[in-house]
Amino acid sequence: MAIAIPTLKQRLARAERLNRWKAQALIAPLVLFLLLVFLVPIVALLFKSVGNPEVVAGLPRTVVAVTAWDGRGLPGEPVYQALTEDLGEARKNQTLGDLSKRLNMELAGYRSLLTKTARALPFSEVPGSYKEALENLDERWGDPAYWQAIRRNTSSVTPFYLLAAVDHRIDDLGEVAPATPDQAIYLDIFARTFWMGLVITAICLLLAYPLAYLLANLPARKSNLLMILVLLPFWTSILVRVAAWIVLLQSGGLINSALMGMGLIDSPLELVFNRTGVYISMVHILLPFMILPIYSVMKGISPTYMRAAISLGCHPFASFWRVYFPQTYAGVGAGCLLVFILAIGYYITPALLGSPNDQMVSYFVAFYTNTSINWGMATALGGLLLLATVVLYLIYNRLVGASRLRLS
Repeated sequence: MAIAIPTLKQRLARAERLNRWKAQALIAPLVLFLLLVFLVPIVALLFKSVGNPEVVAGLPRTVVAVTAWDGRGLPGEPVYQALTEDLGEARKNQTLGDLSKRLNMELAGYRSLLTKTARALPFSEVPGSYKEALENLDERWGDPAYWQAIRRNTSSVTPFYLLAAVDHRIDDLGEVAPATPDQAIYLDIFARTFWMGLVITAICLLLAYPLAYLLANLPARKSNLLMILVLLPFWTSILVRVAAWIVLLQSGGLINSALMGMGLIDSPLELVFNRTGVYISMVHILLPFMILPIYSVMKGISPTYMRAAISLGCHPFASFWRVYFPQTYAGVGAGCLLVFILAIGYYITPALLGSPNDQMVSYFVAFYTNTSINWGMATALGGLLLLATVVLYLIYNRLVGASRLRLS
């Protein structure tokens, strides 16, 4: 039997497949690392924004019994009995804290009601009516609102946190409704965050574009020296830079002292612990992130286009605006996207240099994470910021195209 000899085309295809497998094997550890330390933790945290295990785990009998209630009036005797048994067991298992904290988010005062009721259990004798016994213990058990709060949480998944993050809630009829005025704060915070991000991005663009143009057109020796100055902030801690700005901007700081010494002002300007200080510091911190993408694109633009336009009689400014500037769209878009995304996620700079009215969404994410230990709200707010980041990237990729940016 003759042995088939592979053709040259088959040998080349086999060699290409082998090279692809080798390349994939080389990047496999990186992919695994990103999957384990980046994607998996983010997805796990995002699930907390819809997780609702406290009521289901803390009141298992009540959850089953209350599902038969239509939500009108008061529930029947079996629901009261189930609640009595569940609260006694929750106190014994020390799970009452998480349960009362979760229901207190639904209705203020629920924590004290559950604590008071659990302390009175077990009853000295089996009551003839659990409903009367609980209502005699605390009249709030005769208020349908407290039972409707349990009824809204009979599932281990809830839109409560995501709706609260956009100033909405589930009402007693199970419909989505606007939050009460005293709880509707997050849309204003998101609007403030995006507005501050836009202002910071615009200022960075106005400052970075001419500087990037200068860097791209200077001789190499001078350009390298200026590039070192641009990169210098990366070698300094953000905390150190913010502390330096506090020293410079405070009432008795160097800036106010210099302005008063030159006679330009009569009294110190309020430059710190307000939005002005936040803008100044964040522009200083984020300016390199705008310069570098624009500079990388400008370095790839041939000067012959401008010279050709001018030689054909076009005014230098018109040549710049109609010939040169459109070629930098990719760098401008990338810089604006990068600066805006970084700006809306900053925490330490507004926290140290701003007033309470200058705090952005990141401050409340940190508050719910570290102070109130409310992972649901923290991940809901953070998830909306992440969604905004993804949407902005998709818009940039649609309008400009991520593949157009090439780092020199």
